[in-house]
Amino acid sequence: MRWNEFAEWGRKVSDWAVKYHEGLRDRPVRAQTAPGAIADALPAAPPDTAEPMQQIFADFESIVMPGITHWQHPRFFAYFPANAAPASVLAEYLVSTIAPQCMLWQTSPAATEMETVMLDWLRQSVGLPEGFAGVIQDSASSATLAAVLTMREKALGWDGNTSGLAGQTPLRIYCSREVHTSIDRAIWVSGIGEANLRRIPVTGENRGMDAAALDAAIREDVAAGFRPAGIIACIGGTGVGAMDDLTAVMPVAKAHGLYVHVDAAWAGAAMICPEFRHYWAGVEEADSVVFNPHKWLGAQFDCSAHFIRSPDDLVRTLAIQPEYLKTHGAEGIINYSEWSVPLGRRFRALKIWFLIRAYGLDGLRRMIRNHVAWSQALAERLRAEPDFEIVTEPVLSLFSFRYRRDGADPDALNLALVTAINNDGRIYLTQTRVDGDLVIRFQAGQFDATEDDVKLAGDVILEVARAMETPNA
Repeated sequence: MRWNEFAEWGRKVSDWAVKYHEGLRDRPVRAQTAPGAIADALPAAPPDTAEPMQQIFADFESIVMPGITHWQHPRFFAYFPANAAPASVLAEYLVSTIAPQCMLWQTSPAATEMETVMLDWLRQSVGLPEGFAGVIQDSASSATLAAVLTMREKALGWDGNTSGLAGQTPLRIYCSREVHTSIDRAIWVSGIGEANLRRIPVTGENRGMDAAALDAAIREDVAAGFRPAGIIACIGGTGVGAMDDLTAVMPVAKAHGLYVHVDAAWAGAAMICPEFRHYWAGVEEADSVVFNPHKWLGAQFDCSAHFIRSPDDLVRTLAIQPEYLKTHGAEGIINYSEWSVPLGRRFRALKIWFLIRAYGLDGLRRMIRNHVAWSQALAERLRAEPDFEIVTEPVLSLFSFRYRRDGADPDALNLALVTAINNDGRIYLTQTRVDGDLVIRFQAGQFDATEDDVKLAGDVILEVARAMETPNA
């Protein structure tokens, strides 16, 4: 394919994209293919000669599309959203076309300088105070890893990268049991080790970390000869939206001189609405905060906003400056590759610029407020059913529930229900566990979802449950 053919195929792909999104409600949300079906449809060896684009695109539709779970489907209520608003898609189209590698200021000044400004736009949007600087990471997992590495280096007097962990006093990191598994991976990759991740009990309706238990655990570790390094707090946990009380956690951290990273990957986007900021009261005292615009704000994956109180600590942890990466003759510049683990960087700031300008903060706030209201209304509808219970109350647009039937094993029954719902295809839900019990999660967050889509989710849940009550259904 040559560039003189690109315009024709660009138009065809654009037309296909519009029809795809307009017809999403007619597709099952979750892929319905059997394991191995897509691999079996692909040739075992690559072609030696060029093939026509017509055939490639036809195969895309016949082979690839049946195996796609439609994350942009308005009735995707599983996990958390990974949105792609139209304006964001256009920005990514442009980025893919110019294809810059934005590792240094000099390798694309526009990318670096726009990233600085866009992260400050986001900082202002969610109400973080001045003094936080921002960087775009590929995911919250990478931001958390960067934070854990910084905790490690500060605790070891900046000697970990040089001398390694062998022979060092073992470090301790603290979190609740509601955190995402990306925290476990950060602990593994950083070399701190799973045995040194202390999980603090949770308390209260929001399932937040027990601050008194946290303080006791830190004191116990110090007495036992360990070296506490940092705390990872959770705002909007993946399971059921757990919220640590930062106003209780931060004083403990300050008393022990510990670095605090706040993982608000999903819920942080909701802080563009001032009425939701009570959930992370105290965040201004954090050392590091992350949330994902690619979840609830509509930015195309990947795009994670990482805010740091002291960028110098992060750069001291991650920066390597061989001669070929130095920029001479330019003072006061930022090289964001020194703020992240990967050297290579995409131009992610452009989609934030397009997104915020195309919808405005008011439009994005309206979307989030609708999702919260619609989800809470669905929770009340299910609560009114005698054979359903709300297990965890709505946190923003996320809640969990269970279906009950006399004589049935609750875990098996609810697993059967969520499986039947997903096989039905009209909506997509996922399950989790609360205090060991299997429950079904619901969250609204897809960019194009409507109130009718959420109401249909209630219809499907009840319809499928009633069908399970019928023998041989």
